[in-house]
Amino acid sequence: MSSRRAPARLMRRAGVASALIVAAVLAATAAVPGAAPQAYAASAPAAAAVEAAVPFVPAVDPTPAPGVGAAVQDPARAAEYWLDEYGIRTAWQTTRGKGSTIAIIDTGIGRGPVEFSGAVAGGTDFSGIGASDGRLPVGAVDANHGSWVASLAASRGTGADTGMIGVAPEAQLLSISIGFGASSSVPFVDQVADAMHWAVDHGADIVNLSFTTNTLSWDPAWDSAFQYAFDHDVVVIVAAGNKGSGTDEVGAPATIPGVLTVGGVNRAGAASEEASTQGITIGISAPSEELLGVSADGQLVVWNGTSGAAPIVAGIAALVRSAHPGLDADNVINRIIRTARPAAGATATPDPKYGYGLVDAAAAVSADVASVSTSPLGMTLKEWIRLYRRADVDPAPQPSASAVTVPDLPVADRVEVRSPLLPSADTLRYGTVPLMAGTLAAILVALGVTAAARRIRSERAPRTPSRPPKEYSHL
Repeated sequence: MSSRRAPARLMRRAGVASALIVAAVLAATAAVPGAAPQAYAASAPAAAAVEAAVPFVPAVDPTPAPGVGAAVQDPARAAEYWLDEYGIRTAWQTTRGKGSTIAIIDTGIGRGPVEFSGAVAGGTDFSGIGASDGRLPVGAVDANHGSWVASLAASRGTGADTGMIGVAPEAQLLSISIGFGASSSVPFVDQVADAMHWAVDHGADIVNLSFTTNTLSWDPAWDSAFQYAFDHDVVVIVAAGNKGSGTDEVGAPATIPGVLTVGGVNRAGAASEEASTQGITIGISAPSEELLGVSADGQLVVWNGTSGAAPIVAGIAALVRSAHPGLDADNVINRIIRTARPAAGATATPDPKYGYGLVDAAAAVSADVASVSTSPLGMTLKEWIRLYRRADVDPAPQPSASAVTVPDLPVADRVEVRSPLLPSADTLRYGTVPLMAGTLAAILVALGVTAAARRIRSERAPRTPSRPPKEYSHL
């Protein structure tokens, strides 16, 4: 999954611009030895690696040698190792996906390739630069990406036993074109949100998203868009991302509760070092190396990435829905993860690199699996919103249609209006009378103290005779 980097995080209904990296889940290397990965300098601040693909070179000559009565196996079919190694041909004995519809929200599915003849049931564009039917590839660099993804999910081949064939060759496709990075002036979060609603409203029962934002969080606009899909019983398949393009751990939409996130493995079934990543939300693993893809111009190419692992699982989901039309989305996902083959390198279940293991189409379609009544992936998006967006649990109260009778108000207490300067009974009782009594007592005490003081002073003063003493003289 190679990165696409947008100039800024585009917030719906908000004027805040924060860095948002929008990355298409594209491969970083091709399968042919010596092929160097391509890269482009995006208009965003940083350059991003773009999926590299090389033309498919047949390993064998499909033309029989002179004198040989039967032709050898078609090289394209022979190169699709996942058809046999992941139980897809066996599952075809039960169903080939008829009745299921997979929405490919990507850069658009090309009109020209014969492999898509009869496969695309409809489409539209949300990039603002594509065609109204979603069949004009969008983007100067990654225009073929949508066609590569779609071909793995449900391409028809070029004949009964020739040409590249998808996992669910009888399923229908919806081509919904969006623009990554600077290829569109429409905010990316708005493109995806509108595309999700359109896909659900036009009959998709599976949605494939082969891109990442390289951030754990997502715009609130995606809350309602993804919940809309879950409320309408749609299985949402998302690519995990690729280390080779700078994605060290899964990012949104792979972190949104309820989606089935797909990790990638190499031909040996080990977690791909370049064409996969890790994270606790990975639910299942599928091939992500040495994949085939039909370009918009019909050219067959070899490419890597969980961009390709996701549509393989989306095709298997279509097989399950076709074989078990009564299953809801939770039980479709449950069958896929519960029938997975253990991965040799896994250390836990689920494992941060492999999820529940390697996908097994035959078992997912035919095995006896107990049904579930809740999401097998744990917390639902609705629960997450309630906990982290602080959404109301109960619906908002609705106004009543009937008139409401309001009882008469009680009679108000009568208050006597009088001048605040005139004394009242309360002021006399609790104010004036106590104040006068206290004042009188204080006066009496003061008079007593004064009299006592005078008496004490008079008793202490020396007495003077009332008349002078007689003077005696000596004769």
